[in-house]
Parts: sequence; C-alpha cells; structure tokens
Amino acid sequence: MLRRGFLSVRNGLTADDVRKTAAALAARALELPELAHARTVAAYVSVGSEPGTLALLDALLARGVRVLLPVLMADNDLDWGAYAGAGSLVRVQHGGKMALLEPAGARLGPEAVQDADAVLLPGLAVDARGMRLGRGGGSYDRVLARLERAGADPALVVLLYDAEVVERVPEEAHDRPVHAVVTPSGVRRFR
Repeated sequence: MLRRGFLSVRNGLTADDVRKTAAALAARALELPELAHARTVAAYVSVGSEPGTLALLDALLARGVRVLLPVLMADNDLDWGAYAGAGSLVRVQHGGKMALLEPAGARLGPEAVQDADAVLLPGLAVDARGMRLGRGGGSYDRVLARLERAGADPALVVLLYDAEVVERVPEEAHDRPVHAVVTPSGVRRFR
C-alpha cells in the first residue's frame, strides 16, 4: 500500500514538473563531493514520473566520469553497460514490466558495479535512518549485497522528490541504509 501511495502521487506529476525537478536534482547532486570526485558512477535512467536522471547523467559524462547503467536480466538481477549519451540508449520491454532505457553497448557483467565510487539508487522513499523503499523487485538489494560481499564501499545516493523523505519505511533484514538522499530542495546525509 505504501508503494502504491508514492506511485500514485508521482503519477499525478506533469511532464513539466518532472523536467524542472530533474534540473534541480542534477544541480544538487553535482555539488556532492562523492560525485565531484568520482571516476565511475553507477546510475540508472529514470522512467515515467521518476525523478529525472538524464540531465545528471549527461553532466557526469561531460565531466569525464565513467557512467554505468543497469541492464535488467531475466532473474531481476542487473548487468551493467557504459553510458555514452542519450543516443546510446535503447528502449527494452521486459515482459509485463515497464519498458526501460538501457545502454546499447557491450555488457560488463553484474560485478562491474564494484568499480563504482558512487551508486545512484532508484527508490520511492527514504526514511530518517537512511533506509530506502524500492519498488519491490529486489534488483538493487542484489546489487547492494554484491557490493557488501566484495568489500566495496561506494557512496550510496537516492534521488527523490521532497515529499518522499519520510519518518519511517518498512525494513527487512537484507535492507541496507544509503549515505545520502538528494531532493530538489537539498541533500540529507545519513550515518
């Protein structure tokens, strides 16, 4: 029910709302030292009314940052590919799920995320403890577990709308807190 509520609010946003928010999110995120000094950032391409990421991806690429984007596999795990600009993306329909924009180039393997200095995570909400509420597919839970097993410790950052930073979200044993959330009005750090 909580996920449906956040998605319902997002679905009420106009394309203009999403576009304005994307510019504000990119500006705020680019101020983060974790992104300013990153050589490799694992990110994602927003879809629909998600907080927009393309402006941020392009700005990172212009800075010379290697940007990795996810490729959804049949088992809901993520492979990775390099972002080379909006023209390098293809729309992929995954069964009954939503269509995603994914990198068209070579696949780098699920472990490629371990090279990231920062990982931008999608989400529906984050709470005062830094716990993230995702969409429920488990793809990013697998990514976070993979990072932990490898001893990798990239900055974990979620991009959200202001109203999606809440007091508390449900937590399961496998959930891991993020380090920061970026919203149009600012950055909040955890830990």
